[in-house]
Amino acid sequence: MKNLVSFVIKNIPRKYLQLFAHHGLKVASLFYIGKGSTCNVCGKSFRKFMPYGRKPPRENALCPNCLTLERHRLMWEYLKEKTDFFTAKHKVLHVAPELCFIKTFEGMKNLDYVTADLESPLAKVKADVQNLPFEDNSFDVAFCNHVMEHVDDDIKAMSELCRVLRPGGWAIIQSPQDMSRAETYEDPTITDPKAREEAFWQSDHVRLFGRDYGKRLEKAGFKVTEDDFVKKLDPEKVKLHAFPSEEIIYFCQKP
Repeated sequence: MKNLVSFVIKNIPRKYLQLFAHHGLKVASLFYIGKGSTCNVCGKSFRKFMPYGRKPPRENALCPNCLTLERHRLMWEYLKEKTDFFTAKHKVLHVAPELCFIKTFEGMKNLDYVTADLESPLAKVKADVQNLPFEDNSFDVAFCNHVMEHVDDDIKAMSELCRVLRPGGWAIIQSPQDMSRAETYEDPTITDPKAREEAFWQSDHVRLFGRDYGKRLEKAGFKVTEDDFVKKLDPEKVKLHAFPSEEIIYFCQKP
């Protein structure tokens, strides 16, 4: 299964995976029936989650019912425990929307929910995060996860998210990080896909963020809280929902 997952991720364009992968996973879920792991987003339980990732695929990562990964389940828990996202009225911008969240967020009566992306077939508004087609101070909340490692100018993209938020509004902007690096690694001369995968962990990445990621968000205008939320949770809950063990939540507020 791990080899199949790795092959699919590397060889099928992301937009097709977004449209069709969940149909195949419904069938695959029959092989994971059990009670060892529970997705806190959809509520379904399995003996374990499916493997996911490129080299090599991570064990116990992907919910075959709603397609959450470890980071999605952690973000859901954070929103539930640390914010009023599920209760207060918010106008929300979701850039590069994840399939596991879309239907739920669209169905929440307290949200005015807008999805945007340059390429994703899941988004309603076609938009480049480096030049968003929205007025200043338009949204209360923004989500933009695992995007900044792909764009040419991450500070510009972060600044755009800050611009469209209302004062006091907040965003969650997550990206892959190499915590062994003090500073983000960038080299625009690396254009070969194999070289990029070696340097930045994926062939379509243009940088590898280090521990300075929060500083880059601050440079874009945010007040940033780096929350090691997962380390404060009950270890049994972390195990049950298969949360990532090290991920920092970057909670970004517009002053």
